[in-house]
Amino acid sequence: MKEFAYFPGCSLEKIASSYHISAVETTKKLGILLKELDDWNCCGATTYFYIDELLAYTLCARNLAIAEKTGLDVVAPCSACYKNMFFTAAHLKKDADLADHVNFALEEDNLHFKGTVNVKHLIEVFAEDIGPDELKRKVTKPLEGMRVAPYYGCQIIRPQKDKEDVEQPQFFEELLTAIGATPVNYPLKVRCCGGSLILSSRTAALTMVRNLLQSAVDAQASVIATACPLCQVNLEVYQQQVNQEFGTNFSVPVMYFTQLIGLALEIPHKKLGIGKEFVAMAPHLLPVEHVWGLPRKAT
Repeated sequence: MKEFAYFPGCSLEKIASSYHISAVETTKKLGILLKELDDWNCCGATTYFYIDELLAYTLCARNLAIAEKTGLDVVAPCSACYKNMFFTAAHLKKDADLADHVNFALEEDNLHFKGTVNVKHLIEVFAEDIGPDELKRKVTKPLEGMRVAPYYGCQIIRPQKDKEDVEQPQFFEELLTAIGATPVNYPLKVRCCGGSLILSSRTAALTMVRNLLQSAVDAQASVIATACPLCQVNLEVYQQQVNQEFGTNFSVPVMYFTQLIGLALEIPHKKLGIGKEFVAMAPHLLPVEHVWGLPRKAT
């Protein structure tokens, strides 16, 4: 079983608890062990780097230094956490002066960032360490008939990797195909959801959410799949506000990609956090027999 240091981040403690439990359950069933970091702290989210850059780097570096003590690479399910820690690791490796300042602060906690840890987003673990072929072999309940809009968001592909297509990535679609779903053509899949803009410019944020929802509806998607707690909240929770603002009538289910993978692996709904959604999936699209522990119908 391959192991990773797991950084859940603040959102997965409460508002995105479904993402957390479905991440743990699906990776475990696929031979990946996520070991939560001891005494981790907030990554600073999106805004802190604009308030105090040095302290923001120090917050992320503390988590990275803790991960280095485990000897494991670190995995973050939240796109903002992933981006912050990825860039922190990259910048500290290149900027010796910055690393010195950060490590001076970390001495208070008996920690030191060495630059030996790699940072991955959770979806990269599924796409690279497990892979679509292995995932497909493990699927026991293909999600046939489920049309899924793969929403990457703007942060997963922001740290550009070698030979990675940042305009038209396909690894999300490949995972969805592996579990038997049909990924739809979703032109806005790497557009921003508005992030925390809802706090400072409500109309602009709701406009961005409306565009993403409309694109999914136009593609006749049954559900939007996300890989970030903030994206999930914006696309699902604010649908009512979008409808009030623009006179629309959106009712589009939004689920974490780990929940969809869990369904295809026949993990019980409760262990995937399914049932807490604001916009429920159509019942006929959710596998029921066996998933709930009931016997299969005779064929």
